[in-house]
Amino acid sequence: MPNRSTINQTPPAEVEQALRRLGRNLRTARLRRRLRVQDVADRLGVSRLTVAGLERGKPGASAAAYFGALWSLGLLGEADDLANPDRDEEGKILESARRPVQAPRRRQLDNDF
Repeated sequence: MPNRSTINQTPPAEVEQALRRLGRNLRTARLRRRLRVQDVADRLGVSRLTVAGLERGKPGASAAAYFGALWSLGLLGEADDLANPDRDEEGKILESARRPVQAPRRRQLDNDF
């Protein structure tokens, strides 16, 4: 039996909404640049159907295709904040809770008065 990914078939609602927003944003950026779907497809080396799927927020599209579309539109730098550890407040709290608490090391007394 083949191993099928349920994230591609039935993603959580939040994931589906985020993909649709990303797709709409990609389409808006393409149209503002007056690029045709074929222009973006040629830059990425994919079919027009793939680009159309990205613009619809298709869950089965690869992350590389989404990042490639951002690159082709000059928006790849916008992706730098995705999962940025400096902005992960929950992760920072969890990490600090796991740190062992240590007493400060004793310094040797300085007898040089």
